[in-house]
Amino acid sequence: MSNGIFHENDPVHVIAREGILIATGGAASLLQTAHPGVAQGVYDHSYTAQDPLRRLQHTMGWVYTVACGTRDEAEQVSAIVRRLHDKVTGPDYRASDPELQVWVAATLFAVSAQAYELIFRHRFTAAELEVHYQQSKIFATILGCPEEALPADYPDFREYYADMLNTLRISDASRAIADQVLHPDLPKVFEPGLMAIRLITAGLMPEPIREQYGWTWNASRQARFRLLMGILSFVYPRLPLSVRTLPRSLYLRKTRRMLAKAHPPRRMKLATPISPPD
Repeated sequence: MSNGIFHENDPVHVIAREGILIATGGAASLLQTAHPGVAQGVYDHSYTAQDPLRRLQHTMGWVYTVACGTRDEAEQVSAIVRRLHDKVTGPDYRASDPELQVWVAATLFAVSAQAYELIFRHRFTAAELEVHYQQSKIFATILGCPEEALPADYPDFREYYADMLNTLRISDASRAIADQVLHPDLPKVFEPGLMAIRLITAGLMPEPIREQYGWTWNASRQARFRLLMGILSFVYPRLPLSVRTLPRSLYLRKTRRMLAKAHPPRRMKLATPISPPD
């Protein structure tokens, strides 16, 4: 939309609007909490275990609003997130720490680009990745992270990301959150979908982190992952855009309702009419 941070043909908008990325969000989420600081903050303060669907609604509502909403909506929602983050502190972490903000934004960029390539069979050029990366910085900067804290360009990002994957050491909190995300307390009717999400999450997870989580990954699971992604890449892109973007429409609608309650329109006071002279 023209009054948003991004235009409809911008990479962040084009990629974020796809509902299928919700199914790949587990990989981004558990990559984020592979960082001990992020993990401890989520473990101490998040309600993921108690209400996973509400947590998903709030997370995706923020992502969709920043990428696809108006600039005013994006700033309002992000201001709410910043106020919540101000309360997320502990002995060894602070949600507003630029180091943690950079890592969270990095995972959103890396996983969304990887998943989009697999599902749409589109191989990004270096130039496309550069534009997408520069736009993805918004997920850190709109929460107050200084832009200079982020890798300057895509080659710098690749160096940063590889170093993080090879040096991160997950914690007990990371493992507990992974169990909450992959095995949420939901009705049995959700189990077939959760099985697919667990496979997608493991398949998209970089090997150094997957090994630390202790997830089994062998030729059989690799084959099932490739089959599933092959089916998705055949079926999903052929769906009407209105169907593919339905989750975005639903989450944006809920977010806008929340903003309307948090920021009700001001009523203009009418001036007292002046009586005409006798």
